[in-house]
Amino acid sequence: MKISLRAGERIYINGAVLRVDRKVSVELVNDVMFLLEGQVMQASDATTALRQLYFIVQLMLMNPTDVRDASTLYAQHHAALVAVCENREMLEGLAAVNELVGTTRYFEALKRIRALFPVEEAILAGAKTDVETNTPSEAA
Repeated sequence: MKISLRAGERIYINGAVLRVDRKVSVELVNDVMFLLEGQVMQASDATTALRQLYFIVQLMLMNPTDVRDASTLYAQHHAALVAVCENREMLEGLAAVNELVGTTRYFEALKRIRALFPVEEAILAGAKTDVETNTPSEAA
């Protein structure tokens, strides 16, 4: 796999952080876990349940030699999401993510979670609309 990086960009490969000082192309010739800097979510951006799941899987990818604690946290968070979710597309996506994480395909799991962000946003927007339209006078 060939990856092009801009000057100053970082790439996370098997737990190591590499920063390039000039535009460069890197060819990964074996099976490695990597994450480009633009795909890294900061803890402060993990503001929804699905984004928190992304952050946990990201930790597993960025530190593959010590995933025990993150795996436990992932299992708890994933189970809680599945327990409260009623949207079929979200449930199918979460099942696919769980399968990918179970086979340590963290990068693909992150891609699948990112694909679910719009679904989560729609669910949350619908929940906010429902709360906003349910006034006390309607409940009486």
